[in-house]
Formats: sequence, C-alpha cells, structure tokens
Amino acid sequence: MNKGVLSQSFKGGVAALLGIGIGLVAASQAALAEDLETLKPGVLQVTIQPYMPYTALKDEKLVGLDSDILAAVADKLGLEMEVSVTDFPGMLASVQSRRADITIGGIAWSDARQKVGLFTDPPYYSPPAMAVHGSADYPDVKSLEGKELGTVTGYVWAKSIAQVPNAVPHTYPTADSVFQDLSSGRLDVGFLDPLLIIYQQKERPDMKFQVKYLTPPSAEEVKAHPDYQYFQPYMTGFYLPKEAPNLAKAVSDQIDAMYKDGSLAALVTKWGGDPKQFLVPSPEMAAQRRGVDRPADWSPPSIAP
Repeated sequence: MNKGVLSQSFKGGVAALLGIGIGLVAASQAALAEDLETLKPGVLQVTIQPYMPYTALKDEKLVGLDSDILAAVADKLGLEMEVSVTDFPGMLASVQSRRADITIGGIAWSDARQKVGLFTDPPYYSPPAMAVHGSADYPDVKSLEGKELGTVTGYVWAKSIAQVPNAVPHTYPTADSVFQDLSSGRLDVGFLDPLLIIYQQKERPDMKFQVKYLTPPSAEEVKAHPDYQYFQPYMTGFYLPKEAPNLAKAVSDQIDAMYKDGSLAALVTKWGGDPKQFLVPSPEMAAQRRGVDRPADWSPPSIAP
C-alpha cells in the first residue's frame, strides 16, 4: 500500500468504527436523558422572561449569557429545548408548580426559594451593581438613606431597599420601567443585574445613567438589617422543580465542568462581564448553602486556583 493512501476496505472499516462510536455516544446521551425527570422525555421545557443580555427569545432561538450556558448544557445531556416566555414571578411559579423543567436568567439563590425549588450550582456570581441617575455617587448603604430606590417586583433587592432608613422603595413589573424612572429622575438608584445595566447603558446612552458598584455592607450592618445581605455579591442559579433532583445534579455537573474547561469564562466575556468578577465566589457564599441545599463540605465552583 502506498504511504498516505487508504485502501477501500480500510476506509470502510474506519467509517464503520466511527459510526459505531457516534452511535454509542448518541445511545449514551439518550440513556442519560431518560434518567432525567423532564416533563417530556428528551425535551427540556424552559421558561424565561425577556431580560437581555441574560435571556431572550429571538427568531425562535434563545440568546443571552444564561441561554448560551443552558444550550451548552442541554447539548451535553442530549436534550432538546422548548421555550416559553413570561415575566419574573411567572418564571418562578412555573417551576414551583412543575409546569416547566427549568427557568434561567440571573436568578438569585435564596433560602426561601430553595425551600420550594432546586438550585443548580452557580453558573456565575453577581456583584452588587446599581444604575444611578445623574452624576451622584452612592458608595455605601448609608448613602442610600432618604433616596428613591427601585427594583423589579420579586427581585431580592426589593427586601433590601425596603430596609434602608428613610428611603422610598419602589418595585416595578419590568426592568424597562426601572430604567424609565431613572432616566426621568423619579428614581435616584435602581438595583438590577450588572450585565443588564451595562447592556442598557450601551443600548440607550440617551438615558444618561451611570453604572456603579456598591461597597457591600459589613457583617454588623447585615446583623442589624438582615435583608442587607442582598446588597452583597450573590449566587445565581438555574431553578428547577423539587421533583427533578437528577436533572438538577446533571445540570450542576455540566456547569462545574464549564468552569474548568474555560468555556464559561469565554461566555461571560462575550456578554460584557469580567470573569474575575463573575466566576469567583466571595468567602461567605459557601456557608450560605452548606447544610441547607448542599453538603456540609460543599465549595462553590470557581475559576480561581
């Protein structure tokens, strides 16, 4: 046989072996999918709210950071995705009543939510960002006292802003409503997810608000005002029904692998985030979930060595 030339029989054998390998991978994915507690076999029913740059449905395709992460996970698990769109309270309710398999989009882990649903390991962490009207500066929680503060109904910051002394808290049905009142000056500060604020500033420079980061409250401040904990960096998670522990673990395993192989850092960068800010947990995060919805020795995933 000449060097570099494959005989027909050898080429046929290689093709057969490749076919067998592909078939084994497909069969393995199908078997895995059957063990996952999806409402439809082989299908992951996803519910979202339009919340760029985290989630949106454009031309029947999921786009955004969370969407890209989930698409990579679903592909590894051999699951097709079906997507429905609602608002934030509807997202949570659809999972808690098991009308959807999973919901995504900057969802903060909280003890109350984990009691009625399952959280994956954090696909990323969220630093305490603010959208600030005009040129004012609010470096810490004390500087927020007496100000007009806003967030979206159902977001964890709704509890935090309600505890700021003499502040006037406002909750809105959508993030767009928060931005509109910031632009008009009816709000001093809006608390929203950091990538959303960065994205909106780029899309609508005419709204003339600043992106600022709040210095997290001290342990003493959190002790005096427990809901100030949501002014600290927080863990996000994909949220699933209580009846789907195998699915939740399988998704967490894939998320953890994406921290290790660099693909998660690449996606965070793609959508405007700094991996060092979004993929490194703060020291207190492990304690929040240990013995609650994670084992006593659990450590949050991280890109840090």
